[in-house]
Amino acid sequence: MQNLSFPRQARIIKTDDFSSVFSFRKRISGQFLAIHYQANQFGRARLGMVVAKKVAKRSVDRNYMRRVLRELFRKQQMQIAALDLVIRVMKPFNHQDFVQLEQEFTELLFRLKRAIARGAVKQSEPHHD
Repeated sequence: MQNLSFPRQARIIKTDDFSSVFSFRKRISGQFLAIHYQANQFGRARLGMVVAKKVAKRSVDRNYMRRVLRELFRKQQMQIAALDLVIRVMKPFNHQDFVQLEQEFTELLFRLKRAIARGAVKQSEPHHD
């Protein structure tokens, strides 16, 4: 049985790592989400999330969105290449939008795999800590 946990190694936490992904300037977008991506050397997909106050004023709403995105990533992380993904929420969503959001997330991952197959993602510079 595969491990579907979400360990610390699968998270983008440092500001420099976020900046690196944003400056790489590769992005795919849908109605609710924009996924910024960059290859990494960690051998696994890593996730960072941005849910701005402009999108959802109340912290409870922002936290719900982060929880949902984290769960969607956690369930599909084994199918994602060794990439740093920063998911930015473009439009607020709630539990009524879950099915539509899940479909969009799956579609964006499919488009991401196609972009990788075309060679749109080059290996980034080595990461130094």
